[in-house]
Amino acid sequence: MGTDNQTWASDFILLGLSSDWDAQVSLFVLFLVMYMVTMLGNCLIVLLIRVDSRLHTPMYFFLTNLSLVDVSYATSIVPQLLAHFLAEHKAISLQSCAAQLFFSLALGGIEFVLLAVMAYDRYVAVCDPLRYSAIMHGALCAKLAITSWVSGSINSLMHTTITFQLPMCTNKFIDHIFCEILAVIRLACVDTSSNEVTIMVSSIVLLMTPLCLVLLSYIRIISTILKIQSREGRRKAFHTCASHLTVVALCYGMAIFTYIHPHSSPSVLQEKLISLFYAILTPMLNPMIYSLRNKEVKGAWKKLLWKFSGLTSKLAT
Repeated sequence: MGTDNQTWASDFILLGLSSDWDAQVSLFVLFLVMYMVTMLGNCLIVLLIRVDSRLHTPMYFFLTNLSLVDVSYATSIVPQLLAHFLAEHKAISLQSCAAQLFFSLALGGIEFVLLAVMAYDRYVAVCDPLRYSAIMHGALCAKLAITSWVSGSINSLMHTTITFQLPMCTNKFIDHIFCEILAVIRLACVDTSSNEVTIMVSSIVLLMTPLCLVLLSYIRIISTILKIQSREGRRKAFHTCASHLTVVALCYGMAIFTYIHPHSSPSVLQEKLISLFYAILTPMLNPMIYSLRNKEVKGAWKKLLWKFSGLTSKLAT
């Protein structure tokens, strides 16, 4: 094998979703709207938590982190995707591809760990409410958030480094919507079975371990709730966990289907659609889920809108 075959190309071509121009224009409009809704929704959640003192609690501290992760994750993928919808030459440089792979993988990992941390927060709130403030103090919350960011980043750095050390063949076409790790590994001209096993193992550690913690937390939560005598008390306790449980189902479900069994997808198109669901739809839905299913957030929205309308009336007069 010559050395020419063992070095990475200076750029790659992303094949994307469709080569039909009309379809690409329609997809551009659709994903632009979804991206704007994602940015607006998550930024408003962060702003709302910042300005409303009633939301200065551990739960909303972690929700702020989740919103920042969602905004960052979408931004690592969607602007490039939108640009390529309107471009004839859908190229991405080696450096940009490596950066996109690193940030998308890191932010995805951070979100999984963060959701497990949020499950622990709900466990303490429901199962040990009298000591909630003492247990979930500011220092612990900061440490848990930092652990989420660091663990996801280290995992991504390891995979990105290993992936771009593989010898590459002459093929520079990535059959995906962005530089997703499995799609990039397919460009290598060596057997990548060991790399795929490594991805599966790290996915088990970074996905299944937090998922097991989430499940254990909710087993204890449900057990505690069922012991509550009051029907209203049970309803209120379930309500405090409903938003988080919905987000967990969305995030973990898609990721496990994609990475734990990378050969299970029947087509490359399905892989792309799963990635789109996780990269665009989930970050867009998260703030909606927390806003529509959470009385505290809805109350904070009403209070903010009331203040805004009052300020507008004063300025008008």
